Amino acid sequence: MLSGISIWQLLIILAIVILIFGTKRLKNIGSDMGGAVKGFKNALKDDDKPATSLPEEKTGKPEEKKPQ
Repeated sequence: MLSGISIWQLLIILAIVILIFGTKRLKNIGSDMGGAVKGFKNALKDDDKPATSLPEEKTGKPEEKKPQ
């Protein structure tokens, strides 16, 4: 006896999920998940790079105080 899920069972589950959530909400969930995965990958990529320099501080002259 096979204990795997067949294609028909997956299609039935998909149909039930679509009936419960609707296609518009599923699309939003999918795009949100994709954005989260992309952000996670970018964060991992940024952590791999060594920090060579700190962000530059603002350069400028200090403001002169006016006599009162």
